[in-house]
Amino acid sequence: MQNVKKNLSESLIHASAKSSESNPRTVKTQVVCTIGPSSNNVATLKNMLEAGMGVARMNFSHGDYTWHESVVKNVRQAAQEAGYPCAIMLDTKGPEIRTGKLVDHAKVTLTAGQNFTFHTDENILGDKDKVGVTYKSLTKTVKVGSNISVSDGLISFTVLEINEAAGTILTRVDNSGVLGETKGVNLPGLEVDLPAVTEKDIADIAFGVRQNVDMIAASFIRTADNVKAIRALPGVSQQQIMIISKIESQEGLDNFNAILTESDGIMVARGDLGVEIPIEKVATAQKMMISKCNAVGKPVITATQMLESMTENPRPTRAEATDVANAVFDGSDCVMLSGETANGKYPVVTVRMMDTICRQAEKDIDYRTLYRALRANVRPPTTLPHSIASSAVKTQWDIEAGLIICLTDTGNTARLVSKYRPSCPILVVTSSERVARQILISRGCVPYLIESMKGTDAVVAKAKEYAKSTGLLNAGDKVVITSGVLEAVSGSTNIMKVEFA
Repeated sequence: MQNVKKNLSESLIHASAKSSESNPRTVKTQVVCTIGPSSNNVATLKNMLEAGMGVARMNFSHGDYTWHESVVKNVRQAAQEAGYPCAIMLDTKGPEIRTGKLVDHAKVTLTAGQNFTFHTDENILGDKDKVGVTYKSLTKTVKVGSNISVSDGLISFTVLEINEAAGTILTRVDNSGVLGETKGVNLPGLEVDLPAVTEKDIADIAFGVRQNVDMIAASFIRTADNVKAIRALPGVSQQQIMIISKIESQEGLDNFNAILTESDGIMVARGDLGVEIPIEKVATAQKMMISKCNAVGKPVITATQMLESMTENPRPTRAEATDVANAVFDGSDCVMLSGETANGKYPVVTVRMMDTICRQAEKDIDYRTLYRALRANVRPPTTLPHSIASSAVKTQWDIEAGLIICLTDTGNTARLVSKYRPSCPILVVTSSERVARQILISRGCVPYLIESMKGTDAVVAKAKEYAKSTGLLNAGDKVVITSGVLEAVSGSTNIMKVEFA
């Protein structure tokens, strides 16, 4: 967990007072919003951007290309009208196992203790005694005593007998429930024989490349090779699309270090993860993944059911609000909304609530202690950009600077500065539209897009004026600046200096 201030009494003195802050540029933790029927229109998207949305997520488990193309178009128009950049994330369906169709498409009631048979022929029509599944290797993966979970873990089965020749698995129903068609199937603790990227994923990613998306949230990543397979697809590397690996299984956790090395970021996808591993271990897995991402300076997104009750209600539960705050305390760069903004009744209200909770949590972090802890994990020798980034944050503390201005062509230096978690915003000055959008998933980073990076003094002067005009900086504040001698050349950051606003 990130270091929280030891004395929180000051934060609680006026506990009943609501925050008056509303500038989306001043929140450090970004909000990722899933776009669906409730939010896919320019007016709502513009309001969501003004409320705090930084990333628009397209869930490719639903919708066709016409729908997703409309999302891209609407998000970009809303961003232009609002004057705020917005990254676009393509979330793949990924390899998955589902049950087949049922007789007359009618749901069936299963009773605890009854026998139930799974067939590896997905074309078999299911009923109260059997169902087909889309996974041909099921008989080779499970063992007698293995658990099979269906419908997000709501119905559990224990394997009794396996008949490979017939392609059947006889099970006992562990708890009563209603089974519908094409429900998700999980095999907790077992390694599945599924491709890293499905044919649908390949087609979807090709669509994303054509639409110039900023990042791919890759579902069910289990090994580092899975990430490499996605990066090797046409256009992904060429367009420098970020790959955010979703960790949703025990195998993914077992291979996490290697996956992190190959990925541009991580999503803590607690939905399937909470079915694949014991639910009481999800919190530990979350903290482990966030901690390791923080240590190497790669962005991490915490997702799933964060404000779930706001799908129907205008206020979250106390537990949900605490969950969001704890994700911030843990070190999340972003927190994510799913059904709340895709299908919920209050998408804009939900984004504003998420933003408000994040702001309060950020105020209660002891950034000095946090910096020392992060810096203590660095083992010399380190690279020059790392050293510059670390020194910039230390200097910000020493002189109480109000802003760090980071001139960057790739966003790498800005991500390194973000790694050390300064208490002030990081104004990321870049001439790349893609970098300006992608940097939104790094904590504390505020993009400022300019036409050219040439002429460092002029660029810095322009950045300071922009910061003052947007409320990031006050006249007379100290500013820490990082840049390079070789202007507009990637990887040349080697200068840190201090100026006044």
